[in-house]
Amino acid sequence: MLTSFHSRPGRRRFLAGAAAATATVLAPAPFVLARPAPIRIGVLLPYSGTYAMLGTAITDGMKLSLAQAGETLAGRPVEYIIVDSEASPQQAPQNTRKLVVRDRVDVLVGPVHSGVALAMAQIVGARGAPLMIIPNAGADALTRELCAPNVFRSSFSNWQTGYPCGKVMADDGHRSIVTITWRYAAGDEIMGAGAEHFEALGGRVIKHIRVPFPDVSFQAHLSEIASLAPDAVFAFFSGGGAVQFVRDYAAAGLKARIPLYGPGFLTEGVAGAQGEAADGIRSTMHYVDDLDIPVNRRFRDAYRDAYGREADVFAVQGYDTGTLIARSATAVDGDTSAVGDMAAALEGIRLEGSPRGAWQMSPAHNPTQTFYLRDVVDGRHRVLGVAAEALADPATGCTLA
Repeated sequence: MLTSFHSRPGRRRFLAGAAAATATVLAPAPFVLARPAPIRIGVLLPYSGTYAMLGTAITDGMKLSLAQAGETLAGRPVEYIIVDSEASPQQAPQNTRKLVVRDRVDVLVGPVHSGVALAMAQIVGARGAPLMIIPNAGADALTRELCAPNVFRSSFSNWQTGYPCGKVMADDGHRSIVTITWRYAAGDEIMGAGAEHFEALGGRVIKHIRVPFPDVSFQAHLSEIASLAPDAVFAFFSGGGAVQFVRDYAAAGLKARIPLYGPGFLTEGVAGAQGEAADGIRSTMHYVDDLDIPVNRRFRDAYRDAYGREADVFAVQGYDTGTLIARSATAVDGDTSAVGDMAAALEGIRLEGSPRGAWQMSPAHNPTQTFYLRDVVDGRHRVLGVAAEALADPATGCTLA
């Protein structure tokens, strides 16, 4: 208790107070263990809009991984600071600074949207920024010319997801295609990679159709595809947009006449919502639901038990993000200020326990991994074979290697 300077206690009161104070000083203090400060994980993912289901799956996969690690990393509890990115590149700088400068997070996780990732990279790639792990956004530049010592990806480059499908379409005997996607970095890069491979094998791209993001009004574009009459269509949409496009494609009568291909995002996580319209769509992806390896079966069971729904590739990427966070924090014995040492622990790391199968971090900090050929039957993906084994992004312009 603070005593007012205006108070003049009597002698007896003074002595009583002094005795009490002395007793307090001499009494043995209880032994109290200070609780270690939490490791603060800043999460910038979409929880509203067309990509909301992706952000939720990534977050749930990451939390499952860290829960299996015991909810503590090197003796420090885990705290999540979650911000809705709204898939908005315009808000990305403000949201990133909020997490890095105001909240002083130890690790930054995000985003889904490539445009958001490119905006974040301008801030997080600077000296003194925390470790950043990208659990989805595939913008090629992130692990090419914008690569940084503290930035890693647990997902893919856009080039990786599109390139194998070019060969698949050529191997299936198609000689002409139309590409269609949203007009933004991911769409341009994925379609460009697939078209590049297809043309290198003698194919011809009749037209590239670009739809403003996140527009889901496809009817006019589907009419144009029908009039162009290609051998096949190569498409990229994801989340709610993918549901609408695949349904509209089938409803327009195109599915029976012009086979539809894409990177796996075209049906990933939404095949159930697409219904019969998704059946038979061929895609290339670094994960398949029925991948017959023990770690995948255990992961899918645990995810279903925890969240009451089936896992998808976004959950897998979140799960592996959690593994990378745990490995890096353990490597520095919980000292997350040692960002350089955390990054060193992830360079060249090989994840044997990933549900997608073993993969290795490339010198540019992007997964080198297997891409599977798959299709959809009754709302589930099945593996048809390997489209590309140990596929690494070219990493053009990256100076880390």
